Amino acid sequence: MLIFRSYTFVKIRRMLATISPLLIVTTIVFSVLLILLYLYSHDHYQKEHLPRLQILLPNGTKLFVNKEDSKERSNELDHWHDKISETIKNSANFGFIHAFIASISVIIVSELGDKTFFIAAIMAMRYSRLVIYCGAMGALGAMTILSALLGNIVTKFIPRIYTYYISSILFACFGIKMLRDGYLMSPEEGTEEYEEAQHEVEQVDMTDDLESGSAGSQQQPRLQSAAKQRSTVTKITSVLRRYVSPIFIQAFIMTFLAEWGDRSQLTTIILAATENLLGVIVGGTIGHGFCTGLAVIGGRFIAQRISPKTVTIVGGIVFICFALSAFFIRPDK
Repeated sequence: MLIFRSYTFVKIRRMLATISPLLIVTTIVFSVLLILLYLYSHDHYQKEHLPRLQILLPNGTKLFVNKEDSKERSNELDHWHDKISETIKNSANFGFIHAFIASISVIIVSELGDKTFFIAAIMAMRYSRLVIYCGAMGALGAMTILSALLGNIVTKFIPRIYTYYISSILFACFGIKMLRDGYLMSPEEGTEEYEEAQHEVEQVDMTDDLESGSAGSQQQPRLQSAAKQRSTVTKITSVLRRYVSPIFIQAFIMTFLAEWGDRSQLTTIILAATENLLGVIVGGTIGHGFCTGLAVIGGRFIAQRISPKTVTIVGGIVFICFALSAFFIRPDK
């Protein structure tokens, strides 16, 4: 327990020391701009496309309908309006289900045994599992929403048919790479991230000596330099610690940084560019919740009994299956 406690604090200190105030401010500004851009593009799209509808009747007649026209042609269009509404409803339901299944599937196969999985597992061995779970899920939920919004915004400027087939190609590339990595992976190779964490624990004693000032006068300048680098971040996080548990903040920051630029984030962006936005967010969040729950309950036990080689190969097959679905499902579905 003492080893994992020391490792966790040292790991957190090192990660916080690399965060600059500029990165924190940039992330916040980027998130706000992303949300504002999504709201603007969504409102602009509705104003451009909703006022006038083009309806093709069975006899080939094209009707351009707006609110004024609908009053005059209500009797003629009631029948077709019901059919169109039913078609749109069925299409929306199918889009949500397909996006939900795709999102939860690729997240699970991507996150099992990933860095964020081990972060939650290691911290849950020392601290409250509930606090670690909430902190990790707060970061993963925020990352999922931001990534999905970014992917959805792309469809406002690029026609859906292009993003649909481009995403299918990217999914195929991900799948082929995962199959190749899984085929070449030895049974022990997949546990290297966890073993690397254990190896770093061996250096904890020396680091603790440096920070306590008992390592000699020659190493004091390094300690003072590191303290100066952490001082800025400490001032920022100290404000949050007055209202939120420090352990929650640590779990949130470590998970957020580990997830940034990860394969699951790229996958969420790609899915949101082609699938139902709500389905991607709900499926991705539930997938993250499932994996994080396994990690905090028994991450080390599960990691020792799940073959990373098998998970990687299965993940590659899942990615390729969703890539091939582009040949059977039209982009407008």
